[in-house]
Amino acid sequence: MFTGIVQGTGTVVSVIEKPNFRTHVIKMPTAMLPNLTLGASVAHNGCCLTVTKIEGDLVSFDMIKETLRLTNLGDLQEGDAVNLERAASFSDEIGGHLMSGHIVCTAEVAKILTSENNRQIWLRMPHTEYMKYILHKGYIGIDGISLTVGEVTASRFCVHLIPETLERTTLGTKRLGDKINIEIDPQTQAIVDTVERVLASREAAMAAAAALAQQPE
Repeated sequence: MFTGIVQGTGTVVSVIEKPNFRTHVIKMPTAMLPNLTLGASVAHNGCCLTVTKIEGDLVSFDMIKETLRLTNLGDLQEGDAVNLERAASFSDEIGGHLMSGHIVCTAEVAKILTSENNRQIWLRMPHTEYMKYILHKGYIGIDGISLTVGEVTASRFCVHLIPETLERTTLGTKRLGDKINIEIDPQTQAIVDTVERVLASREAAMAAAAALAQQPE
């Protein structure tokens, strides 16, 4: 479990490619290394990965086909930066919102609006079936960052970024066309899906009752 508060950025120092498999070696910030062990969970751009090797501040993580298909991690090259967050502990402050580290899809940076001390990023969702979970003022995970949703259209939404977010994460370097990992808020998804099921059940019951009423006695 994660909170969506990025603890630092790491640098990809090595990429090992195999068929439908990839290993990233990340140079981790010193502050994130204490008590890090094999098997620990670390979010990379919001995607939960498992530590497979530790050599000083160089930490390895493996990715399988499904991870590479759903996220932007397969596009990373040596020298690229990645947002990092270690798994939350029960005593940690939840400054963002609870996140699972399970990316549902990527969105494309469609527009960037910059003004003094502010930046607005519009994201285009290629999988519009997820738009029903993206609500104005709701929570969303953007490359592992807990953010509040701004305006929403049929296939796009925006987020507003303060200078601190731009300084501490990789969002300050994003350009048009870049892919961003998306994790929808699980509580929002549960509520929306439950309401849909209840409404569908009621509609089915009403349709059955209407059909029964039309039957000749």
